[in-house]
Amino acid sequence: MPQHLNSKVAFISGAASGIGLACAQRFAREGAAVVGFDLQPSDNWSGVEQLTKKCTFVEGDVMDLAGQQAAIEAAVAQFGTLDILVTSAGIGDAGPVHMVEPDAWQRVIDINLTGTFLSIKAALPQMMAQRSGSIITVASVEGQIASEGGSSYNASKAAVINLTKNVAMDYGQMGIRANALCPGFIETPMFHSVMDHMPDMKESVRKEHKLGRFGKPEEMAGIVYFLASDDASFVTGQAIAGDGGYTCGPSHGIVELMGLT
Repeated sequence: MPQHLNSKVAFISGAASGIGLACAQRFAREGAAVVGFDLQPSDNWSGVEQLTKKCTFVEGDVMDLAGQQAAIEAAVAQFGTLDILVTSAGIGDAGPVHMVEPDAWQRVIDINLTGTFLSIKAALPQMMAQRSGSIITVASVEGQIASEGGSSYNASKAAVINLTKNVAMDYGQMGIRANALCPGFIETPMFHSVMDHMPDMKESVRKEHKLGRFGKPEEMAGIVYFLASDDASFVTGQAIAGDGGYTCGPSHGIVELMGLT
């Protein structure tokens, strides 16, 4: 089986679980060297290690610029380059504005937005020096359209999308591409920690995905793989929804009435 990312090196924040871990596993299968970075321990990293020996995991905080810089410098020293950055670290805390405390607001902005900024800032010097690279940020469909009670999360992810577009504009002529993945509701540990406590809302949200189901981390990893690969060599500055049709528009039961289920 051909390995389409052979000789590529990827740095993935939030790599211990969910979409980040799925990306690490997909990249490993495609022949890339993979560096995972996460505040959580690497309990699931053995799945990556079974796929490739060209991998390492670093425990660290995306709010720590120096820690990310050191991890990337070590990756370059070990593997020779840095071709791909995936910023998957994030949290999902939110609420309507009058119920969100300023420190809770700031924590979401810090991790989701500032953490993304710091990951990009840590990766850019190497990518600028080699005049190539693919940056994939993990935003959300909730950064494209609002959702009830999602003020801080929605704001952070909308900002990630525009930050990504700025990176695409500022560094494109250096051969650096930047795109945002905007997942719908994906069955990750964060998803289950929220949705499993609200079964009625979970079912309502499921129905808003026009494919009638929630997404899987592996499906998001497939989109990230495409954006990282040479097949996407003319794709930059885009916010690409992997959402099962969630952002198509609201459903009102007409499909069921017409017998199209």
